[in-house]
Amino acid sequence: MRVLLIGSGGREHALAWKLAASPLLTKLWAAPGNPGIAREATCISLDIDDHSSIVAFCAENTVDLVVVGPEAPLVAGLADTLRAAGIAVFGPSALAAQLEGSKGFTKDLCARMSIPTAAYGRFNNAPKAKAYLRQVGAPVVVKADGLAAGKGVTVAMTLDEALDAVDACFEGAFGGAGAEVVVEAFLEGEEVSFFCLCDGTVALPFGTAQDHKRVGDGDTGPNTGGMGAYSPAAVMTPGLVERTMREIIEPTMRGMAEAGAPFSGVLFAGLMLTKDGPQLIEYNVRFGDPECQVLMMRLKDDLLVLLKAAADGQLGHVSVRWRDEAALTVVMAAKGYPGAPQKGGVISGLDEAATGGVEIFHAGTAEAEGRLVANGGRVLNVTATGRTVAQAQASVYAAIDRIDWPDGFCRRDIGWREIGREKAG
Repeated sequence: MRVLLIGSGGREHALAWKLAASPLLTKLWAAPGNPGIAREATCISLDIDDHSSIVAFCAENTVDLVVVGPEAPLVAGLADTLRAAGIAVFGPSALAAQLEGSKGFTKDLCARMSIPTAAYGRFNNAPKAKAYLRQVGAPVVVKADGLAAGKGVTVAMTLDEALDAVDACFEGAFGGAGAEVVVEAFLEGEEVSFFCLCDGTVALPFGTAQDHKRVGDGDTGPNTGGMGAYSPAAVMTPGLVERTMREIIEPTMRGMAEAGAPFSGVLFAGLMLTKDGPQLIEYNVRFGDPECQVLMMRLKDDLLVLLKAAADGQLGHVSVRWRDEAALTVVMAAKGYPGAPQKGGVISGLDEAATGGVEIFHAGTAEAEGRLVANGGRVLNVTATGRTVAQAQASVYAAIDRIDWPDGFCRRDIGWREIGREKAG
């Protein structure tokens, strides 16, 4: 099978690594890819915003399946263009991708389908949003409505923080994503990432993970795109999975079908496990990053078979099996992230670090004069499996200590909550 993978981050490297292991794969391209992905695929310099050029490439090279990694091309309608040209694609339509592209769209769907989520208000100007904030008080959550690379959410513990977050949105801190804001009630509980593969009709549970959003140890500092993750999330019991499917995922699938936008691709539910049960924080319409990395490490089955089944509406005929081990990944980021990262720093020692089952997925790297350099905020995902989360964590940090990159940093406590539970027995 001939496959084109769209994207250039750590998530896409993990997908390329897993797709490359499929006995059904005959050729894998990646656009644009990165130096790590280049070990698994042929990287090509297609403009992923030019949908017609992607269609032309697929036609010229008889591509059997396109896998779209990031959210922006999906929100921009790439999957629609490919389907219209008769090309199989893993990813939702532009209308279905509004589940991530507009937080307000998702909140309105939840209201319509009685999906448990935080109370909310939607606002297109600062005075109305601030009036609502003064009415509901803090703690409260302020979200830019559109795509903001994981950085458009402020969990405000004081009213002043919330008012500042509203100003940041409407003053352009997140570009067009902040033209509208959603203000949500603060939910208390533990956050979990829950994934389903979907084919428009069937939703197949596809693993759990827990991400670490804040930049600093002890979950301190500003939110980021994610500083590390582990899988499975033990707190997501079989009973909670069943309840999430019944109360959240299945009504979403019905609601999207009723809206003329059946959902096909991966549905990533950010959940808060509250005292009243799971509640939806938000949806993403692509694999999480860095959750994808730990899911791929644990997946027993052929990823290509699963993604093609989703694209072809055949998920009812497949199942998903997982390895017994836990997996953990730590993000190595460039100093300055999540603000202005220091790019260009030379990275070495990766081959020495990637031993004993450790995989290093490239997220923001480039090659310059024959050397590997940092080319983004989140740069590397150092990933390992273990019998326990603690064991996987020990392998990852031992590998990180063998990497030479003076301009990089990482959190040193990824997995802390689960490791505490393991120790408690």
